[in-house]
Amino acid sequence: LTCNMLAKFICPAAIVVCSSLLLPLSAAFHAVATHKPIIRTHVMSSWDDFSYDDDDELLDSGVDADFKAADENDDPVAKAMAGQALDAPEVYWDGEPIDVPVGSQLELSEENVQGVLAACRQEIGTMFGYQAENRGVGITGGVDYVDLDGPTVVVHLKGRFWHQRPTVLTRVGAYLMGRIPEIVDVVVEDEYELTDEANDAAILD
Repeated sequence: LTCNMLAKFICPAAIVVCSSLLLPLSAAFHAVATHKPIIRTHVMSSWDDFSYDDDDELLDSGVDADFKAADENDDPVAKAMAGQALDAPEVYWDGEPIDVPVGSQLELSEENVQGVLAACRQEIGTMFGYQAENRGVGITGGVDYVDLDGPTVVVHLKGRFWHQRPTVLTRVGAYLMGRIPEIVDVVVEDEYELTDEANDAAILD
């Protein structure tokens, strides 16, 4: 075979091989270059996990003759204005809130529990009726310290909540135990406080 004859056979074969390798790479590169990323948006709500009772008669009767509940979609100012007609839940402790991060190692004492509970009322405030904006949509719930039973904290739930009452107790318990590790449990004074009946009856309190 002469060099010219080899060139006639080798060159076309090389071109075919190179083409078979380059074409998939080119296609893949084109796919990457023209790919449009998928953008996902997440809508967060501060009212998630609420068990909202859309019963106007329940919201508007038995609380105050002049009270007219705002709609949950109203702006905060409208909610706050409506909430001015209702009193905030009474707090039976006048000390300062103890606002410390989760993981803190506070000693178990009545003063520390009261102080951390006061901070809890502010931190997870959308659950309670301490803010006029929340009272404006019918939330009048509150939480009180009752007693220390060894390493167990006893609390009292009062008023009306949008969250299920067991959920409120779980959130309060997690907040306290996350800052006072000696606490082994947080319970209510009376199991009735965790029922829907207690929540519905609270509209008349």
